[in-house]
Amino acid sequence: MSEIKVASRYAKSLIDLAVENNALESAYNDMVLFEKVVDETPELEAILKNPIVPLDKKTGILNGIFADKVSTLTISFFKIVVSKGRSSILFATAKQFVQQYNLIKGIVTADVTTASALSPAAKEQIVAIVKRELNANQVIVNEKINEKLIGGFILKVGDKQFDASIASGLSKLKKEFAQ
Repeated sequence: MSEIKVASRYAKSLIDLAVENNALESAYNDMVLFEKVVDETPELEAILKNPIVPLDKKTGILNGIFADKVSTLTISFFKIVVSKGRSSILFATAKQFVQQYNLIKGIVTADVTTASALSPAAKEQIVAIVKRELNANQVIVNEKINEKLIGGFILKVGDKQFDASIASGLSKLKKEFAQ
């Protein structure tokens, strides 16, 4: 079974457990924190993925870093996953948890690539369009700047992409003239 499938199942289990214990928001915040810490500390991910590092050492490291920052539910979850020899998928599980949480809450992430920073009005317009089109409760906008676009934007939501950049338009025009 692929790592993502296993991580997805563990994430689903944690969501179910958190809902049962009325701690979904707390678990979400814990997973976001865990994801951020692992992103910023690649050594931690390397330790969790290393089969040579003893399980009790991994548990101790996770306890040392997160015991006073996350809920007891999350620490217990970490201990269970590590004790089953699955510490290598904790990072993927955190990512899957955040994805599943966003799905439950109707939160959509929109990646917008522009030639320059978006104005607050343009950002609001994009949020309104994405909310309306996807029936989302909330839209998180991730902005990326790429000067090569000249103007316009590229909007990516999930597996859908809308390219309204001038560079793309010029490229299409160039292809048409070449024919």
